Amino acid sequence: MAIEDLAFLIPILPALAFVLTFFLGKKLPSGGAMIPIAAITGSFLISIVITINMLANPEHVISQSYHWFSILNLGILIDPLAAVMLSMVSFVSLLIHIFALGYMSHDKAQSRYFAETALFTAAMLGVVLSDNILQFFICWELVGLSSYLLIGFWFEKPSAASAAKKAFLTTRIGDVMFLAGIILLFTDIFKLVNGTIPDGVYLLRFDEIFSFIPELSAMTATILGYEISHLTIITLLFFGGAVGKSGQFPLHVWLPDAMEGPTTVSALIHAATMVTAGVYLVARTFPMFLAAPQSLIIVAYVGAFTALFAATMGLVMNDLKRVLAFSTISQLGYMTLGLGMGAVIGAEAVGISIFHLINHAFFKALLFLCAGSVIHAVGTHDMRQLGGVAKVMPITAATMFAAALALAGLGIPGTRIGASGFLSKDPIIEAAYLFGEHGGSWFPYVFAIVAALLTSLYIFRLLFMTFTGEPRSDYGGHESPASMTVPLGILGVFALIFGALTTKVFNGFLSTTFLNDFVHMDFHELAGLGGYELAHTAGHHEPLLILWMPIIVALIGLLIAFVVYYLKLIDMSDIVSRNNPVYKLLYNRYYQHQIFTELFSIKFIYEGIALAGFYLEKSLDWIVSGISGFIIEAGEVLKKAQTGVIQQYATAIITGVGLLLILVELVTEVF
Repeated sequence: MAIEDLAFLIPILPALAFVLTFFLGKKLPSGGAMIPIAAITGSFLISIVITINMLANPEHVISQSYHWFSILNLGILIDPLAAVMLSMVSFVSLLIHIFALGYMSHDKAQSRYFAETALFTAAMLGVVLSDNILQFFICWELVGLSSYLLIGFWFEKPSAASAAKKAFLTTRIGDVMFLAGIILLFTDIFKLVNGTIPDGVYLLRFDEIFSFIPELSAMTATILGYEISHLTIITLLFFGGAVGKSGQFPLHVWLPDAMEGPTTVSALIHAATMVTAGVYLVARTFPMFLAAPQSLIIVAYVGAFTALFAATMGLVMNDLKRVLAFSTISQLGYMTLGLGMGAVIGAEAVGISIFHLINHAFFKALLFLCAGSVIHAVGTHDMRQLGGVAKVMPITAATMFAAALALAGLGIPGTRIGASGFLSKDPIIEAAYLFGEHGGSWFPYVFAIVAALLTSLYIFRLLFMTFTGEPRSDYGGHESPASMTVPLGILGVFALIFGALTTKVFNGFLSTTFLNDFVHMDFHELAGLGGYELAHTAGHHEPLLILWMPIIVALIGLLIAFVVYYLKLIDMSDIVSRNNPVYKLLYNRYYQHQIFTELFSIKFIYEGIALAGFYLEKSLDWIVSGISGFIIEAGEVLKKAQTGVIQQYATAIITGVGLLLILVELVTEVF
């Protein structure tokens, strides 16, 4: 049996593990953790073998479709894009599950935890494997449900329950937009085929959708006096779903609060699974975005702004996990910016964005697991109470330092010497420069450079405050067990060298995603439909200063953090003060909670509905009172005719019968 015939097992194995762990976990050691670990190991092995085989022949993809009902299908699609995502998701998820053996060892609900994480992993693998947009959406929703369960895992804590609801409701906004995009897409394609669909043709399969791109691009609608392509509307609705899942502004507000779940959940959600689903959605449907006028420009602006916006808040957080949460939002902004740069570099944008997504999965999972290791050992995640942790946790400190180097993007420009983040983030920044140079706006490049400076500053601030100096409280502490430090070591190696090992082959491999025996797209033709002029990047060289600018700003951030938080040569008491309006603004997250929750949700929506309900109730009371008053008054008038005199009643009856006979006679004569 060929390995590709087992591809369907990749999501099925963790799904079965969910069922078995949920029902049997309480009776097994460690809450039945070995069931999902074994299942995800199987998924990883199948994924990695398929990926290795595909590296030798990237034009041949695995496509398996099965009739579901009507004109819909269930199917598997593994092309270069899906292959690298499957390998990354299953590998990182496996390491997080192994780490959780030690981290969750004292939790009473271990079986529920491992069951939910298995379901979460199965759902994400289902998203990656889907060969049609409806199946993609179903698995996408399952990811959202699983995240709700995991964020609210410690549901007895009001903050955790609130964070779970916030995540679920916020991402639903994007999901409704995504679903609306699917409905509009199906409606348009159904019109194009005049309702006639040959047997075996599934309209929502990606290859079928892509074949209708020129016709969809030609369909327009007039909105507020502007003529807009249907393809632009559909892709922006899809992007709305991505904004919710991948924490882009303004639907990013759920992500920092998602830290209420166990740290291993944070690593799973923020590194390899849920938050990358939105980026993957845009990458999977990239041909549609390239052919949709203005869509990629909006994607680029949203991504660049999100990268900078989140980085500013990461500067002032004192909670280990919240710093990393804002870091995740910022790095997702970079990935989204990379996809938006398709407006100038075409399909290469998918390669640079997904390359950063893969590298980010390694170093961000490592950062969260290191934070979990610290919290597990010392019992707090407030950096102000830590300091000197490296003395008692040297392995955790060393791996955290490796992850910090990767996140800050330190390396030597023009070479393959550098941490993974350097080799994947710099091409995105260079593409943003190319975008500005070829007539686009310079804002994405400026935002990306400033965000790179802030990224280095906040991650080394975290590192120096937590691991260096003297302890600022009596936290005790000890190094974590091997079940936790071994995954840290493995991820540390990947955070440092994965980019250097794969940078030469990655983009070339990903470039065949839409040039194979499943779909074969002409990207210059698609760019023409979208009104984009692609730059010729072959042989293009940025000025030396531009090439070195990302590393220069990263070193400046490191230097500032070293002087302030390691050498302590600058007194920060006047800056880190509630009297400082800038610090207060950042610390309160630009008052997003007050604006979105207290002002918009409570004051505008809730109280508006309550006020409308009050007046509606008053109106109904007035109507009911008016009708009942009229009936009572009418009754008072009519009851006066009831005299009790039989002669009067007899007279009235005879008169009425007589009039009725006359009326019948008249009607008979007429007809």
